Amino acid sequence: MLVSEVMLQQTPVHRVLPVYLSWMGRWPTPDRLAAEPAAEAIRAWGRLGYPRRALRLHAAARLITQRHAGEVPRTAEELHALPGVGHYTAAAVLAFAYGQRVAVLDTNVRRVLSRLVTGQAVPGAQPTRAERDTATALLPDSPAVAARWSVAVMELGALVCRSRTPDCPRCPVAADCRWLDAGCPPAARARRTQPFAGTDRQVRGLMLDLLRAEPTQVPRDRLLACWSQPQQAARALDSLVADGLVETDDAGAVRLPA
Repeated sequence: MLVSEVMLQQTPVHRVLPVYLSWMGRWPTPDRLAAEPAAEAIRAWGRLGYPRRALRLHAAARLITQRHAGEVPRTAEELHALPGVGHYTAAAVLAFAYGQRVAVLDTNVRRVLSRLVTGQAVPGAQPTRAERDTATALLPDSPAVAARWSVAVMELGALVCRSRTPDCPRCPVAADCRWLDAGCPPAARARRTQPFAGTDRQVRGLMLDLLRAEPTQVPRDRLLACWSQPQQAARALDSLVADGLVETDDAGAVRLPA
């Protein structure tokens, strides 16, 4: 559950599924992943994007192995202490893996509750304390039913209460929806989608692809030559080093981390 939730951060299911199945086939338990070098986690991550997630999963596996006897923690405090685990990921693990009564606020759930309860087309950029309290208050008392409820609201948001094309006539809670009752007012300001082509993210991805294909290391000059803008290529490489995704040596070679 922890692996799938980290992989699904900002990444659609159809892209995650083949990588997830391969990952779990290779590393079915945290100790198996922890025994491998971080470079193998980055290679296995492939083109999912945001590859620091692979490093965080690897670091989390080592902490779980060292501090929790190889078992993913069962408390929010312990989960939050793991690299890359925020409120949503911790809540998803507690609810869906361990059957606890915890509000799981993904994008779809937040949109449904925003429209249903507050009458707003979309929620704010980050969940607020009031939003978490409202979501918790709406949960059924039974932990098992609460987990199913969270999944149901996720599906409602993904399939019916969609962001741009909501299908209100099919909605089972349309009669209680404040947003629908108000005439479906639009969001105050549309969110901008960050472009990918030509960004440092694209350059970083190209460099990581080249490094994944090599068993050991790549000369720095060869890595920089993968992009036509020298300054941007150098900046992207420096950011990979700063993020711990690659290592360099005095001879000018670049490799994935040990």
